[in-house]
Amino acid sequence: MYELNGRLSLKKAYKNPIVLQRADPWIYKHTDGYYIFTASVPAYDCIELRRAKTIQGLESAVPTIIWTQHAKGRMSSHIWAPELHFIDGKWYIHFAAGGSDEDKDEKWQHRMYVLENEAVNPIEGAWVEKGQLHTNWDSVALDATTFEHQGVRYLVWAQNDPEIEGNSNLYMAEMSNPWTISGKQVLLSKPEYDWEIVGYGVNEGPAVLKKNGRIFISYSASATDSNYCMGLLTAWETSDLLDPESWTKSLEPVFKSNEESGQYGPGHNCFTVSEDGSEDIMIYHSRSYKEIIGDPLFDPNRHARAQKLDWNVDGTPNFGVPVADQEVLKVARL
Repeated sequence: MYELNGRLSLKKAYKNPIVLQRADPWIYKHTDGYYIFTASVPAYDCIELRRAKTIQGLESAVPTIIWTQHAKGRMSSHIWAPELHFIDGKWYIHFAAGGSDEDKDEKWQHRMYVLENEAVNPIEGAWVEKGQLHTNWDSVALDATTFEHQGVRYLVWAQNDPEIEGNSNLYMAEMSNPWTISGKQVLLSKPEYDWEIVGYGVNEGPAVLKKNGRIFISYSASATDSNYCMGLLTAWETSDLLDPESWTKSLEPVFKSNEESGQYGPGHNCFTVSEDGSEDIMIYHSRSYKEIIGDPLFDPNRHARAQKLDWNVDGTPNFGVPVADQEVLKVARL
């Protein structure tokens, strides 16, 4: 409820879920006002896009499959966490894929790959494989995201380092183009707190938000069941972003399961803005139940959700708790 010049008006929140059975959701709002959505599909076998004028409209938008996994070898299994970016007038999708040229059973040997499209509308036109996005060493790598700051483009991603205990850490490097890093990658964060190492030692799914003189990187930690949660890295925008000392890390999760709202394992988020551009919106996935039979990765009911991101008086984000699966009223005072 907003108070404007003594008059009251109501504004409804997004009705969750916004898209069923879509984990690792990513939304890009283009300059034409359209929202474009992609995510991991339950079969992990393709990349799809859907497009709508509103975030809520993505639910009914017809998905278009723009790329399918290879029949064998690399890029042949477990297609995970695609992200869509518009860079220098072209569309790019960064994603992770399993498979190996050497071993047909290497489904979990994920590496990062890039697609390119020169069409005006990314759902149309031809997607060209730009190949693997190589890092400083060859190991399991996933969840690439990219952002520009002060004329420099950066890549942030999750990767395994055999020398560091755990499954994946967060790294950052400068990019020379959307499919190539340049120079040395630096370690931003590794699983170290109790809430980051439940089931697996994981830091993954980074998402970047620039606001209030800072660079924020949210990320996800622990196993993909109800223990999945989010942490936050913060750096001043004037600092050397490739200096690990520039970043501070939240001591506690900033977003986690909530019994009262019935949401479990929230994470792998991204950030966008509301239709009128006035509010920051967080997109994430979570389940509406806690107990899972079998491997959580093969439970399809991680649904994509949206909610307003609030801000503390010191300029830091306040993630709140994952809202329940129902339509609610936002209450605010201008």
